[in-house]
Amino acid sequence: MVAVAATASPDTLTIDELSSASKVPSRTIRFYQSRGALMPPEIRGRVAHYGPQHVERLKLIAQLSDRGLRIDAIGDLLKRIDRGEIQLAEWLGIEAEVQAPWLADKPRLVSEEELYELTGDRRPGLIAELAKAKLIERRGDAWLLESPALLAIGGKLQKAGIDSEAAMAAGEILRKHLSRAVPELVDLFVGRVEDGRLDIQRANDVFAAFRTVGVDAVRVVFARLMEAELRSLLASGKLARVRKKKR
Repeated sequence: MVAVAATASPDTLTIDELSSASKVPSRTIRFYQSRGALMPPEIRGRVAHYGPQHVERLKLIAQLSDRGLRIDAIGDLLKRIDRGEIQLAEWLGIEAEVQAPWLADKPRLVSEEELYELTGDRRPGLIAELAKAKLIERRGDAWLLESPALLAIGGKLQKAGIDSEAAMAAGEILRKHLSRAVPELVDLFVGRVEDGRLDIQRANDVFAAFRTVGVDAVRVVFARLMEAELRSLLASGKLARVRKKKR
């Protein structure tokens, strides 16, 4: 985190005085200027003079850095704010919406006994299978359960007769294809904002709506595709041939 002094500075500051007031090294201040994140100073003779606006901008850069933004992204954002294309409060609202969790599925630290209770299964080799699937990770005498929701899904599949290896393979198939689809969806909506077809002021509403509508859409599309594929399987006669071989 970049520390910035909370007290106001004099109306005019040299770069060394700005560095002292803000606790930001002079070389870092120059780097911020080169990246467009910090506005240039007023040049008087051969001396660069900075003002309170530079102190405030350094505070803002520190806050945005703490939120995980790289300096180039900060520079681009602040240029848009300076041009009046977007309000800071508006952007922070969008950022909060983007970072809001989509699921109430948080990692949990559980004992081995709790793990057996959650899975409803005590067969030998279960814990090794879960660790191999990266659903759990040893933490001392306990286990870190990465996704209680995925563990519950795996338990349901096992009760239906699907072994853990097949369940893991199915999960990888879904993850592989969704990992391609999700960036394309994000690019689609960002592109709409960039070309003006989606108002940036409504971006918050879009992300909030997509958190629920998007999940529902995936469920519906997946269900329809599975229905079509299973009908095709039935029509092909493959299922009947497999059943005949098993008899």
